[in-house]
Amino acid sequence: MKVLIADDHPVVRRGVRQILVDEFDDCEVGEARSANQLMQLVSEQEWDIVLLDISLPDRNGLDVLKDLRVEYPELPVVILSMHPEDQFAVRVLRAGGVGYVTKESASEELTTAIRMGLKGQRYLSPVLARRLALESLANHPDLPLPITLSDRETQVLCLIAEGKTLTEMAESLSLSVKTVSTYRARLMEKVKAETNADLIHFAIANGYVTR
Repeated sequence: MKVLIADDHPVVRRGVRQILVDEFDDCEVGEARSANQLMQLVSEQEWDIVLLDISLPDRNGLDVLKDLRVEYPELPVVILSMHPEDQFAVRVLRAGGVGYVTKESASEELTTAIRMGLKGQRYLSPVLARRLALESLANHPDLPLPITLSDRETQVLCLIAEGKTLTEMAESLSLSVKTVSTYRARLMEKVKAETNADLIHFAIANGYVTR
């Protein structure tokens, strides 16, 4: 796996590099200090995923993301930023990013976002998913009151809505198939669903995912 980190802070790059080396086997890591260097490295080599800071010295990360989506539409990009989710996360997803992770987040959140991005999935943190759900309810007051889901239940729900199988979900979340099946059963009980289709309908109606 080849990962390109674009961040102008050497300490951040070293920290992220260490996380990647610890969590992924045979991980090759490249580093870019600026948007120009990032674009040059992407043009010269093939990368599996890009971790992009939203605040680079020569260009705004959102503009860089948009350029990458146009020139390299198959290249997944995860935004890694010091800014809180409520400031940029939705804009990043709308611009084509596969995930938004704050630099204060646990390393597990970053590795989850990377694993999902590599599989062509979007990563929504439980906090962001709940926020989108509440916004959806505010815009549609006729919807029922929100049902409280745990962080892991939220992740499983989003994966189900993306059409993933139990095996794929287990691999993505580094859990056993039996454990994922247990979370799915809890979800179905909480939202009074009988099938995966019911869960997907719930996820869309409550803003956990969009279609």
